[in-house]
Amino acid sequence: FFKQKTAYEILRSDWSSDVCSSDLLTSTALKARDGDRVALEGLMRLVQGDVWRLCKYMVDAQSADDLAQDALIKMIGSLHRVTAEHNVRAWTLGIARHTCLDEIRRRQRRRKLQKDYEGTRPVLVSAEDSSLDLRELIAHIDVDRRDAFVLTQLVGLSYEEVAEMCECPIGTVRSRVARARLDLHTLMNASNEAGTFPPPQATEKYGN
Repeated sequence: FFKQKTAYEILRSDWSSDVCSSDLLTSTALKARDGDRVALEGLMRLVQGDVWRLCKYMVDAQSADDLAQDALIKMIGSLHRVTAEHNVRAWTLGIARHTCLDEIRRRQRRRKLQKDYEGTRPVLVSAEDSSLDLRELIAHIDVDRRDAFVLTQLVGLSYEEVAEMCECPIGTVRSRVARARLDLHTLMNASNEAGTFPPPQATEKYGN
């Protein structure tokens, strides 16, 4: 039997607790922008963990390596835009977010072209250890809600940062997070009762 609090704590524990300071990120990014290769390597090390985990939860663990690499390459190519006023962590995660959304859209188009596509029902409770696959839960939330939930509740960005990143009001971000929590609660209850859950409408829409 799984409680919502336990699931949420497990999700949170997958993220690094020692997030580096914004001052360190900014100073390192500025040095990297100005051609310091050692600083560039340091910047990659500082952000790659968060970028990879965002890709894992927004898309899937199997694609996280490639998506994170693509996002970091894009980040390097955009370093010339960084200033001392930049929130480098939010900026980097914004690049990773767009990379993930592009991949989701590609999958959506691909699935529309596949006539033999079958919507399967992923099993959430293992017959061997009865463990709940929490990544599967997140993957079956509407993309907008997943986006807001992962960025605020797992990555740790503020509602203001996410609102700016997504170009929407703060109230919209709060609403999406609240609805994402409700979706997770509903899916967990369904899995406890039946061991499986049907793909929600958003799964068909976005191909995830």
